[in-house]
Amino acid sequence: MNGLKVFGGSSNPALTQKICRYLGVGIGQVRIDQFPDGELIVKLDDDVRGRDVFVIQSTCHPVNRNLMELLLFIDCLRRASARRITAVLPYFGYARQDRKDEGRVPISAKLVANLITQAGVDRLLTMELHAAQIQGFFDIPVDHLSSEPVFSSYFQRTITEEVVLVSPDVGNVKRARVYAQHLEGDLAVIDKRRISGSEAIVQNIIGDVRDKHVLMIDDMIATGGTICEAAKLVKGFGAKRVTVGATHPVLCGPAIERLTDAPVDSLVVSDTIPLNGKTAFGDKKIEVLGLSELLGEAIRRIHRDESVSSLFLK
Repeated sequence: MNGLKVFGGSSNPALTQKICRYLGVGIGQVRIDQFPDGELIVKLDDDVRGRDVFVIQSTCHPVNRNLMELLLFIDCLRRASARRITAVLPYFGYARQDRKDEGRVPISAKLVANLITQAGVDRLLTMELHAAQIQGFFDIPVDHLSSEPVFSSYFQRTITEEVVLVSPDVGNVKRARVYAQHLEGDLAVIDKRRISGSEAIVQNIIGDVRDKHVLMIDDMIATGGTICEAAKLVKGFGAKRVTVGATHPVLCGPAIERLTDAPVDSLVVSDTIPLNGKTAFGDKKIEVLGLSELLGEAIRRIHRDESVSSLFLK
């Protein structure tokens, strides 16, 4: 691991510590301060000249501050003569704005990709993009990891009943099918109509969920509207139990209240985004799965110029 240097931004220091513990390296020393007018400044305390540097920063809430911090971090590393800079984004913000679905709106995911690239990063490592095609927005190598092995392993240990994988919308069918194959369950799809950025309605279900343990997996839970309406629908069709899994626990706005009121029996998320006190919904605890070993192994392989895709070969 000679020449490797790992830094962490302020978005998720706990995840950075776990990744560095897995790699057996210390966390790079950096000072991140804010001027009285709100401007950020990043100052490295470690020498990075000629080093292979990884900077870990999720662009979660506060999204704009964390994104700006990442850009300044990358520029700082480039000007300090790092040999290679890899941005590690466990959660990539603005990913839902990946196309023009109406007139006079931006393609924010593409703009953010341009900003990160132009800041001087050499490659990107990220986890469970909202849309896989966002990789094409970058003109640099992108390693796109899936949390599926970690989640599937957990569900194989904890779900003993007959399970059916329910896709909360048509766009999520491919992800649900992968889980259905590995968990040896059936597949069902919910017909969803989005009303606004924070509200969606579900109208019908294709498949049989009666007397089965329903497992719904999505890349993220933001306001919880889609998942909660889907849970009500499958319960109405006779589902015995509803488990929800999501890689990125954005959990903004009314998400916790909606989950508390919905017939969701358990919620399983990962640590790409810190929960910041949102550890339960109602009287049910939120289960958090760690992805530090997966991210750490990917960093190790990138540093050694080894295959990352072989991580997911069965």
